[in-house]
Amino acid sequence: MRRLPVVTFLLGLGMAMAVSLRAQTNLNALSVAAAGDLRGTLEEAKAAFEATHPAVKIELTFGASGSLTAQIQQGAPYDLFLSADVGFPEQLRQAGLITADGPFPYAKGYLTLWLRREIGVDPAVAGLRVLLDPRIKRIAVANPKLAPYGRAAEGALANVGLLESLRPKFVFGENIAQAAQFLQTGASEAGLISQSQARHPALESSGLAWKVPEEIAPPLRQHGVVLARSRVQNLAKAFRDFLIGSEGQVILARHGFGKP
Repeated sequence: MRRLPVVTFLLGLGMAMAVSLRAQTNLNALSVAAAGDLRGTLEEAKAAFEATHPAVKIELTFGASGSLTAQIQQGAPYDLFLSADVGFPEQLRQAGLITADGPFPYAKGYLTLWLRREIGVDPAVAGLRVLLDPRIKRIAVANPKLAPYGRAAEGALANVGLLESLRPKFVFGENIAQAAQFLQTGASEAGLISQSQARHPALESSGLAWKVPEEIAPPLRQHGVVLARSRVQNLAKAFRDFLIGSEGQVILARHGFGKP
């Protein structure tokens, strides 16, 4: 099992605090903390929202859902948190850190197997057992302690009896975006990532992707929350409503997400 260097939690928290504190001095600024699988998707959603709200500036921070939850619990002044699951938003609800509206569903995420094209095997034919191929030395996976997609990857492999035999090949990213980065740079030959990440042009051009069947890896029920300490709750709720509305759902679907 290998672990590549990651930015420390304290550094991440410090950067988040600095960005979010700057945002909260401007009541037209919205600070959004989001799971790594939303990178790319939220940039498009941000541009679309700002186009119709020209006075608004959205600042995006991406990370593992567990890391962002810990930052919020330590006082990071985000306005809106979009998790890759329902569990972390529920933790914040139980801690009294969100508005009375409670967690809201905004999408379903899907675990996807990605494989470098030169391996010469179609994952849609071979399924998860392709990961046993000796040509695959490293499998990129998000940290299961912090990232819902990491837990989903381990659960899927356990469901088909492959987890322990494949564990020595794991290369852990701090979040799903970093796991996908390992694939883009060639640091791993295969990975279990989100369908949204697998649709990135760099990965589409260099590899093959296969959505893991739902009976092996159930969809991730992705939820968000508006933070109680936010000074711009109305703005956070407006962006929430945009995401769960028709235009936001079209953007999410284009990036591989399902309806909540």
